[in-house]
Formats: sequence, structure tokens, C-alpha cells
Amino acid sequence: MNMNLIDTLNRPLRDLRISVTDRCNFRCVYCMPKEIFGPDYQYLQRDEVLTFEEITRLARIFVNHGVRKVRLTGGEPLVRKDLHLLVRMLAHGIPSLDLTLTTNGALLARQALALKEAGLQRVTVSLDSLDDEVFKAMNDVDFPVEKVLDGMDAAAAVGLEPIKVNMVVKRGMNESSVLPMARYFREKGYILRFIEYMDVGHTNGWRMDDVVSAKEIVSLIHAEMPLEPVDPNYTGEVAERWRYKDGSGEVGVVASVTQAFCSTCNRARLSAEGKLYTCLFAVKGHDFKSLMRNGATDEEISQTVARIWNKRTDRYSELRSENTIDLPKVEMSHIGG
Repeated sequence: MNMNLIDTLNRPLRDLRISVTDRCNFRCVYCMPKEIFGPDYQYLQRDEVLTFEEITRLARIFVNHGVRKVRLTGGEPLVRKDLHLLVRMLAHGIPSLDLTLTTNGALLARQALALKEAGLQRVTVSLDSLDDEVFKAMNDVDFPVEKVLDGMDAAAAVGLEPIKVNMVVKRGMNESSVLPMARYFREKGYILRFIEYMDVGHTNGWRMDDVVSAKEIVSLIHAEMPLEPVDPNYTGEVAERWRYKDGSGEVGVVASVTQAFCSTCNRARLSAEGKLYTCLFAVKGHDFKSLMRNGATDEEISQTVARIWNKRTDRYSELRSENTIDLPKVEMSHIGG
């Protein structure tokens, strides 16, 4: 059944983010801080995580409802064994799909070719500083910048382009890295996007004081390398685009705290254990794994997707206030960015 869905605020379903694992080889302070995600932390067991076949089945149903883009996330998606096999199943089974992946880049150099050959189109790499000390303080596992840059170069070499780089900016931690990152990636020709530090989940100790606003970031870069605004690539694009006036590329800013973009949000998120979340700040998910494992038909699953999206009212970032601070939210490491 082909049916494009619209929610209560007239937003279509276009973008599905699929978390393939809740595990990660980094312990970034704004996502999986060590004091919570330590050696005793209980991750999902293997049989609790969706299989590649289950993921592909759900993706096909979502595509029938208007999804055009699937982004594989985590945790860190490249720690999931044989991920290229899932990429092949999605790319070959659903040829119309725009298939991308977000990674911390640690394992990208050794997997880039297999991912490209399997049908992956592009990658986005998270990197919060070019300064080794700052980066190691943020990833908290002593992982060097150079190996992430090697991963990006390997991805570019096999044609996983354009390479996008995501930098979460947290005051007091890495705002001094904004300009060096802008200079370096402008030279490389990779698209750098700055993301305001967000109050996702409960473990990162978020405070508004820690947010470096998109406006502040743009002003900082503009003073040295003049920028001009660019129209979005498509409706619902979350990054506000800015082009260097000398024509040497562009940067993006994701102002999810200071300039909420809920009104055009067309994303759904599927967690590693098969729960569907209709907002990054959702309190609860809808269990699709149980539906599948209890024998639901594609038609029944499809009707469930439609029912959930048609009732969707989420606009957390527009409502962000004292009233939302203590809501029990799902962790970023569970549903990807």
C-alpha cells in the first residue's frame, strides 16, 4: 500500500533514521558520559536488537508511506558486525532510497570501500575539534583526531561524497575550535555543520549556559571569512546553510535550541530494539519489534505506522521551557541524532 502520511501539523513523513546498535566505541561527554555508560552498563542483548532482515522489512514499509531517505545511526553504526550487508539489502532491495550513514569515523577507513560497494551513497562524520587534547577530552577514550580524518579521506577516495562533518559546540569545551575547523574543512572541501549543544536524554547534564548559539557561530566565522545565506536544499532541511562569499564552499548551522525547526520536521527514528520515536525528545517509543516477532503482516504494520504518524503532535523544541526540563526523554545513544 502506497500512502503518503501527514501528521496533525501537516508535516509529511520523509526521513527515517535507523539506529543499528546502542553501543559505541567513544564516550562523548554530551552523549554517552563514562559515569553512566561505564563497564557495568547493560547494553541490549543480541536477540533484543533488530535483525538486518527486520530493518529492511520496516524500511520498505516506511518507503511505501513516503520516506525517501534512510540514515543509519547508533550508537556507533560501524561497531555493528557486517554492516555493509545491511547496506546492500537496503540499497538493492529499495533502489529509490537515499541511503546515508552517520559515524564517529573511528572505523571508517577500514570499512569505507565495502560500504560504498554495498550501495551506501554518503557519510556524515562527527568531529568536535581538530585539537587532539580537546577532541580526546570530548570523546573520553583517548582517540586521536588524525584517525578520524583518515576515515574521512578514505570515504572521499571511494566516492562517499559529499562528506559532511558534524561538530557539536559546547561552551567552555570546544568553542575555540570553531574557526580552526571552519578553515580546515573549507580547504578540504568537506561541508562542516555546527550543531547547538542539545538537551537530549538525561545523562549529559545539559544547561542553556552551555549552548553556543548558531548566531554566535556564524558571526565568529563571518568576521574572518565572510558568509552569505543560501536557500535550503529541500523542505525540512535542519541545517541553515551559509556560503563563503569568495565561492570556496559552505557551512551549515543546526540551531535546534535557539531557532527551533519543529514546524518542518519530517523525521522518524527507529531505535536499535525496534521502537519508533516521532521526535528526538520523545518520552516513549512504539514497539515494532514485538509486532513483527508476533507475526503481524506488512499490512498490519503499515496501518500502525499510519496511525502513529497521523496522530503526531510533537514540537518539543518550540515548547522548550521549564516545563520540559524533567520529562523522561530517550537517550541520544539509543536513537541516533
